[in-house]
Amino acid sequence: MPLKNRVDVRCSNCKTKGKSLLCMLTEDQLEGLDQGKTCIIYKKGQTLFYEGTRPMGLYCIKSGKVKIFKMGSQGKEQILRLANPGDFLGYRSLLGEELYAASGEVLEDAAICFIPKESFYKSLIDNKEFYKTMVKSLAHELGVVEEKLSDLSQKSVRERLAGNLLMLKETYGLEGEEDSTLIDLSISREDLANIVGTATETVIRLLSEFKKDGLISLEGKKIRVIDPRGLAREADFYGG
Repeated sequence: MPLKNRVDVRCSNCKTKGKSLLCMLTEDQLEGLDQGKTCIIYKKGQTLFYEGTRPMGLYCIKSGKVKIFKMGSQGKEQILRLANPGDFLGYRSLLGEELYAASGEVLEDAAICFIPKESFYKSLIDNKEFYKTMVKSLAHELGVVEEKLSDLSQKSVRERLAGNLLMLKETYGLEGEEDSTLIDLSISREDLANIVGTATETVIRLLSEFKKDGLISLEGKKIRVIDPRGLAREADFYGG
């Protein structure tokens, strides 16, 4: 990676440290990570890591967003989750000494730090609270995957889309705006379909229906949630 794409960011001064599991580390331990890590500016569409390759460390997002996805046998993506500033990427495969089970692609311009596995392992050994928090994070991630699999098998596409729109609103609601109703994420209809697990045409049709029903409004590629309770009913969050 060219040097011009690298930035000098100290973990102790990083604005996203409070959102990251790195907040568990001491100042000395953070300085230890600084010695081995690199922080690189990535452009939208660049790939961080590929499914089936071996991890050599983990990634920590300073700014921007990354989609984690698997490629199906028909060449169609299934987006597993969207990662945000402060999130770690690739640590499950690293700890399990496995190949990456999914790929990571930059969804919007991002600054991302790479921490070599030796530095990461040392932090786990030196800080028991950090180790325990990582285990909890792994357990939570497994629970999220199980819930997603349950939704795919038990919920209709309409219910899944409504639920994911509410999730995106909570995660990417525009700060400073009343109720944060605008999803501040320029996500393509194809990517939204890959999150829901359906065809792009189906998502476009359902978004049109939601708009007609007064549940949402469409502002370019962005979506504004007008009636969250109505979407919750569509998502069957109230048990019908």
